[in-house]
Amino acid sequence: MTAAEPLRPDLARELVDRATKAATRRAGRVRNHLDGVRLGQGRHSDHADANWLRRILAEYGWPGHRLVGPDAARAAWSIALHSDDSPDLQRAAAILLERAAKAGDARIDHWAHLHDRALVTNGRVQEYGTQLLLNPDGITPCPLRAPESVDKRRATVGLPPITVALEAVRRRYAPDHLADDAPTVVLAGAA
Repeated sequence: MTAAEPLRPDLARELVDRATKAATRRAGRVRNHLDGVRLGQGRHSDHADANWLRRILAEYGWPGHRLVGPDAARAAWSIALHSDDSPDLQRAAAILLERAAKAGDARIDHWAHLHDRALVTNGRVQEYGTQLLLNPDGITPCPLRAPESVDKRRATVGLPPITVALEAVRRRYAPDHLADDAPTVVLAGAA
């Protein structure tokens, strides 16, 4: 086995498949293109993905680069990040992801995003400014601890200054890319 081969390619394929399908469902929700039945099916699938990831975390810890490879590790991060209906899973995943990042087996910026998401999901203020609100008035960060020093914190985890990140997200979610009546949603993984 070469160093680039993941130890569990079967888990890698499943993670990537689940995350890809979930991203497609989320894109439809953000653009307000789903009817009630498809929304319900999507929530059921998201719940199933969260439960599946919970079992993986219990058996292996964080599915990092060595176990599943970088693409599948990113997929695991995406599933955890969007498991808002399972705040306990987000908190546990953030702890395991932090350990993996410190061991060089995962990306520290992924941890920062998941850490912030777990804080916001639990009604607390975020640390790194990665969680944003898309609402009719534009894109703004979710409540943030010590905004005056956020860029210093962001730099420690390899994130660009918040003004740069906000501008990139504003371009990505410009009105011509979204439905006019899009609801307020939390954006993740972009800031």
